[in-house]
Amino acid sequence: MFGNCLDGWLTGQEDPPRIVTVARDIAANSERIFELIADPAEQPRWDGNENLKEAAPGQRVRAVGDVFSMRLRSGSVRENHVVDFVEGRRIAWRPAEVGQAPPGHLWSWELEPLGPSRTLVTHTYDWTDLEDEQRIPRARATTAEKLQASLDRLGGLAEGV
Repeated sequence: MFGNCLDGWLTGQEDPPRIVTVARDIAANSERIFELIADPAEQPRWDGNENLKEAAPGQRVRAVGDVFSMRLRSGSVRENHVVDFVEGRRIAWRPAEVGQAPPGHLWSWELEPLGPSRTLVTHTYDWTDLEDEQRIPRARATTAEKLQASLDRLGGLAEGV
C-alpha cells in the first residue's frame, strides 16, 4: 500500500479512489429493479463492465451466505459470496475464484424507493481490501463511467426501454 502511494507521489499521479459509487433515479419500482440485480442470469444483460458472460438460471439470491456462480467473458468462473442482503433494498457480494476465499473486492447495490414507480439506485465497487497485485489493474479500470453504464443499462431494462 505504501509503495502505491509513494509511486503516485513520485510520478505526480494519484491512485484512483478504491471506492467508486454512482447513483441514478430509475423510472421503475424497486421490486422490478431488484429482480434484475438479484437474479444472476440477468446480470450479463446490464453489465457495463463488459465482463460477465452468463450465469445458470435458478440462482436467485435470497439471503446473506448465498453463493452464485458466474462465467466471465474470459471463460473463467467466479463464485460470488453474498455478504449483505435486504430483499428489495440492498445486495452485496464478494467475488472469488472457485473454491478460494474472496480476494478483497465488493460489489454492492442500494435501492431507495422514491414513489410507486421511481427508485434511486446506488451502485458501488469497493476494492479497499484488495491486495493481490495481479488484480489491481483490473480494479483500477473499474471506473465510475463503467458503473454508470451498468446503471444506465439496468435502467433501460427496468423501464422497458
